[in-house]
Amino acid sequence: MSAPHRLWLAASHHKAFLNGGWAFVRAVGAEVSGAAGGDRRTTPAKTALAGLLEALKDLPAGEAVLHVGADDAALLAPLFGGEPPAEADVAGYAPAVAALAARAVRLAKLADPAGTPLAFARAWADLASDKAKSTGPFRATIPKTNLARVQGL
Repeated sequence: MSAPHRLWLAASHHKAFLNGGWAFVRAVGAEVSGAAGGDRRTTPAKTALAGLLEALKDLPAGEAVLHVGADDAALLAPLFGGEPPAEADVAGYAPAVAALAARAVRLAKLADPAGTPLAFARAWADLASDKAKSTGPFRATIPKTNLARVQGL
């Protein structure tokens, strides 16, 4: 049995400006990859879901563990049997439900992401939110040289 794929996902949202950013780091065996993106006029849930969909895109078949922080875990809870936040648009979860339907993905909430790949993803999500605020929607691959410095992969 092979080891599960590992994903670290972080989302960032600015309430006043309504811009959001997401970032993920993905370890599939020895192969490490990551991406970041963002959008204007979005919600925290839409931002987290957009990041999740990007992280799952072209992920090879197999079991996966999704590591997220407490805030993102609350936003993604409906996908893993939990209750959606009161302000959530339940229909907005449909694409993520479809993406997860054929996958074995477990949610792992990290209480303290310091020193983990999640902290790296969180920093990129904050940067992506700022970039989305100034330039609009985008998606970019995180350079391999940056990923090579991430502790805990």
